Amino acid sequence: MLNAAAELFVARGFAATSTREIAERVGIRQASLYYHFAGKDEILAELLQRSVRPTVDKVAKIEALVPPETHETALYLLALIDVRTLAEAPHNEGILYGQADVANSEVYAEFRDARQELIDAYGRLGLQIASPSVAADLDVRDLGEMLMHSVEVVTAIRSAGRTVTPTRAHRIAAAALRTCDVPKETIANAASAATELLAEFHHETTIALADRTP
Repeated sequence: MLNAAAELFVARGFAATSTREIAERVGIRQASLYYHFAGKDEILAELLQRSVRPTVDKVAKIEALVPPETHETALYLLALIDVRTLAEAPHNEGILYGQADVANSEVYAEFRDARQELIDAYGRLGLQIASPSVAADLDVRDLGEMLMHSVEVVTAIRSAGRTVTPTRAHRIAAAALRTCDVPKETIANAASAATELLAEFHHETTIALADRTP
């Protein structure tokens, strides 16, 4: 049901899709849909969670795996895993965050909280490695937003009909570190270390992001 709804929401837009159309796509009666969800808003809320929760749930593991003195590797690994989360979404539901009413409805409060957790993780790791000039200009939330938006380019790549290849995934992760003014050689070292650590998450993914570095 969620995949059918995601396909319709992405193709037609949330407002233009009815619960009747979702039920028809699934092959059930409209009334049966309401046994699972109270309405479209709850379906969208669940889809939005799928775009952030898999990454948020791995933040603690990332920080535990990476030594404290190598925050560059932790940020690179977080970006790679976040790219994977967005790339694996069956119907590119990451773009649904742009729906006009998501910002205000209480139905989406849990999603907003999860998204803020991810923003905070990006900002926390980013400030640990940022140059003095970057750290002077941006606080945790601002830098976190900037880094997260740089990764969310994945949804635009998918919307354009292009594939998020391993090379693109690594370039996106490297770009996040460049935003923090991390030197090129340090980024290369972080990429190598993050690639090795990504094997720790291999059983949780079906995309082989670890086969190339930038």
